Amino acid sequence: MANTSNGTSSGPEETPPDERADAPHGLRRRLRRLLFGRPLDPFQVENRHKLLLAAVVAWIGLGADGLSSANYGPEEAFIGLGQHTQLAPFLVIAIAATVLIIALAYMQVIELFPSGGGGYKVASRLLHPYAGLVSGTALVVDYSLTIAISVSAGIDALFSLMPLGFEAFQVPTGLVLIALLAMMNLRGAKETIVVLAPIFFGFLITHGVLVVFGIVAHADRMPGLLPGAVQDAAVLSAEIGWGGVIATLVQAYAVGAGTYTGIEAVSNNVNVLAEPRVRTGQRTMWLMAVSLAFTAGGILLLYLLWDVRHEPGRTLNATTFAILMADWTLGGVALGPPFLWIAMLFAAALLLVAANTGFLGGPAVMANMALDRWLPYSFAHLSTRLVTERGILLMAAAAAGLLIVTGGNTALIVVLYSINVFVTFVLSLAGLCAYGMRHRAERPKRRLAIAFLGFVVALGILIGLIFSKFAEGGWLTLVITGGLIALCYAIKRHYVRTRALLKAIEGELCPKGRKARPTGEPPVVDRDAPTAVILLGDSLGVGMHTLLAVRRMFGKQFQTFVFIAVGEVDAASYGGVVALRNLEQEVGARLGYFQAFCRDRGIASETYAGFGTDLVQELTTLADRVHADFPNSVFFAARLVFSRDRWFSRILHNQAPMAMQRRLHLQGLPMMILPVRVEDREAVLRSAGVASG
Repeated sequence: MANTSNGTSSGPEETPPDERADAPHGLRRRLRRLLFGRPLDPFQVENRHKLLLAAVVAWIGLGADGLSSANYGPEEAFIGLGQHTQLAPFLVIAIAATVLIIALAYMQVIELFPSGGGGYKVASRLLHPYAGLVSGTALVVDYSLTIAISVSAGIDALFSLMPLGFEAFQVPTGLVLIALLAMMNLRGAKETIVVLAPIFFGFLITHGVLVVFGIVAHADRMPGLLPGAVQDAAVLSAEIGWGGVIATLVQAYAVGAGTYTGIEAVSNNVNVLAEPRVRTGQRTMWLMAVSLAFTAGGILLLYLLWDVRHEPGRTLNATTFAILMADWTLGGVALGPPFLWIAMLFAAALLLVAANTGFLGGPAVMANMALDRWLPYSFAHLSTRLVTERGILLMAAAAAGLLIVTGGNTALIVVLYSINVFVTFVLSLAGLCAYGMRHRAERPKRRLAIAFLGFVVALGILIGLIFSKFAEGGWLTLVITGGLIALCYAIKRHYVRTRALLKAIEGELCPKGRKARPTGEPPVVDRDAPTAVILLGDSLGVGMHTLLAVRRMFGKQFQTFVFIAVGEVDAASYGGVVALRNLEQEVGARLGYFQAFCRDRGIASETYAGFGTDLVQELTTLADRVHADFPNSVFFAARLVFSRDRWFSRILHNQAPMAMQRRLHLQGLPMMILPVRVEDREAVLRSAGVASG
């Protein structure tokens, strides 16, 4: 969407020039629209409502990650007991209690941060920005692992139904599925969830029926499970001591930490929930916690009640379901095999729904980190479908890479996954504890107690995971996360340094600051006279440098100056109607400053404003209109130049001017890019024709 303003008027919306049928990129645009749908206007309220998720829909899209962990979390915990499976009832109680404790704690996160951001914002705002950096990077790695583990475990469930020998096709199948999910998410989250909803409820119904049936069929054993576990623990303590018994339980409890993954997904994505967001988020969290505690705890009970043992090429769930359905017949026809296929197909499909959580949560975390400049700002950009496109593509690429590197080994991915999840849990719950201590006078004490209990549990699991699984892959996730932290720190440092340099330029070239407004009668505009069109960015100083440099180089050749500014609707400004209005006011103030500067000096000027998700597209649209209004126009933009032109500085800056120059040149329109040597104050002032002092 683009609004053109000459003073205060706004022009009608029209099709951008490069979307017309005869445009050079017309075919590519039409193909993109066919695959991903028509562009959405961020200023249309109905489009916002179409993207928001009600509690049940959010339970499907965000809760699937937690619920799907019942396919691998209980299995890892049960196997972690080794030969002491009689202790499983303790794990059932511990798993259910942990799920509920963490869910209750994260309900406080939803209440404190209703705009989303979850673990990243909690650690950043309530502890320290560096804590937020660690939490955010852990979440980014976690969400890429969410996709990888969900796809890997889903393929394991599917291939459990096939003969041995098909394992070579697992990784290629996973790569195809990741690509399909990425394409679906590029169309928009809600559209994807609606398509996958039948799978979610199919899994819930089939596995709910199997859990209930399996428990009822051996109901006579239920009353003796816990007393038997206590007695067995006492007997075992005589052999290995109580320390050994506790160590066995703690290790199994820790390696089953994959069961609790996904609980934080709701708090990270509160911004996509329907109003009232807090209530919707808390309802979604309850639905997720109860369904996960029931399913995971129930499946763990089935392993014990039916005395299940691991079989090569099969998941423990597939073996369990095959055993308990072995006697299902109807009219002499065995029902077990077809029902097993149905159950495992739903399990595999649900894991794909869970992978979708990575495509929702990962880009959301990356957008929040980009807004704080820990990541390139481009990760906060929205596509024409109002999704963070670059984040989705990066999540897909990272998940595909992890799948290839690990060979689709679900057990290894679970280790990598769980450690990152609990890094975030520990930091988030520590932030809640810190907040509770600072506001203990006005907040109920039970909230602090829940946060502290959750922190202790999460910290214990994290320590147990690192020590027990360090040599089995734990070191790899620490290396990956540590490397990403170092990269984010370097990006932030560059942005902070550049921002300080731009502020210094603004202080030199714009002494009145951003409060200047047009005064007096505007000079008469001659639309046929030579016109300089200046493309403004966010920096007032860079814009002023461009204006002064043009006047110094060309003297009075240009009789009129036209200023173009685009308000880019990103993940922050799309947070609500107020944010969008603030964006409009900020763009208006920026243009007003340059209009005031020109009027004070008797220079004829006009301004054009646009708003949309694609900065280059909106600038191109406005440039086309300006050229129609001012046929003798030349376009100018600025490019930041650094003394050391490293690869990441080219990624972090200057993408729009170069893309604009190429587009305008293809249309036969002249455009010049003026360098701004941000690190050399004297050079900047000289090029702008301003004396130092």
